[in-house]
Amino acid sequence: MKYNFKKMNKNYAEEIAYQWKYSGIYSFYDITADEDDLEEFLDPDEWDNSFVVLNQSDQLVGFYSYNFKEKIMWIGFGLKPELTGKGYGANFVEAGIQFGIKNYNYDRDYLMLAVAKFNQRAVKVYQKLGFKIIDEYLQKTNGGEYEFYQMTLELE
Repeated sequence: MKYNFKKMNKNYAEEIAYQWKYSGIYSFYDITADEDDLEEFLDPDEWDNSFVVLNQSDQLVGFYSYNFKEKIMWIGFGLKPELTGKGYGANFVEAGIQFGIKNYNYDRDYLMLAVAKFNQRAVKVYQKLGFKIIDEYLQKTNGGEYEFYQMTLELE
């Protein structure tokens, strides 16, 4: 699938935050599940490195954010709930990585992401793409404390 990346705006942010609801354990990823996350997601001052992802029909299918810590790119993203678990993940992640590298002229030899440890579906996709787990840590979010993996992908 081919994707088009556009800057985040108020309409897209509100649609994602208030209309995207994941089922079961994945409701952890609902933007409204954490008040601080919701506030940050809806804040236009936070959108400099945030993009929506549209398909060929200009339908919203996901979002990406790119953050830089010590010049290392960290990617964060979400796929529309009804598209999860259908085999789109690897292509969606690859497209976001390629967009980030090109858009930011990123020339380091690796990038990073963090994922909740319970999300084995996502972990398997990332490992299939070559990501490796390099650390585990606890993070307070969504009213609790959760285990996360820190993963890295070496770029060629």
